[in-house]
Amino acid sequence: MKKKIDYDLSADEKQLLKQQKVTQKMLQDYAPDEIAAILHASVGRAGELAALAEFQSIPSLGIGFAKELIAQGYYSLDGLKGKTAIELFDAFEKHCGCWADPCVEDSYRLLVHYVDHKDDSKRWWNFTAERKAYRSQYGFPADRPKTAWYEMGNFPKMQAYKEV
Repeated sequence: MKKKIDYDLSADEKQLLKQQKVTQKMLQDYAPDEIAAILHASVGRAGELAALAEFQSIPSLGIGFAKELIAQGYYSLDGLKGKTAIELFDAFEKHCGCWADPCVEDSYRLLVHYVDHKDDSKRWWNFTAERKAYRSQYGFPADRPKTAWYEMGNFPKMQAYKEV
């Protein structure tokens, strides 16, 4: 597990943790129902926090990527089993309404590799050659969004990926 997980906690949530003498690092060790009790949070919010920790446990994937997986309805790595990187990336672009930077596709390739192999030695950039070879042979779907992510201005869903 990563040393530092970004939970994007509110000031009130941080205060509750402090009162309970629980650090953010310790949250990784709690089940969602325990997180809900500690933070006086809904089951949904506790599930989001647990998912943020689980998704960010993959090396080189940050909170922006984790939040996007949650926005698409994924809350665990088990929920991604059987999915392909291409399927997930193409769905991501449709969800965002624009095409994404190629490193985002590399990140989806890392995600699927990690789900399948639990190999934490790889980083997103280890999948660049694989992506390039695949796209050179197969291209992109005909219904791929026409607008690039950087043409969207202050597009919140893509802002998080500028840090990737």
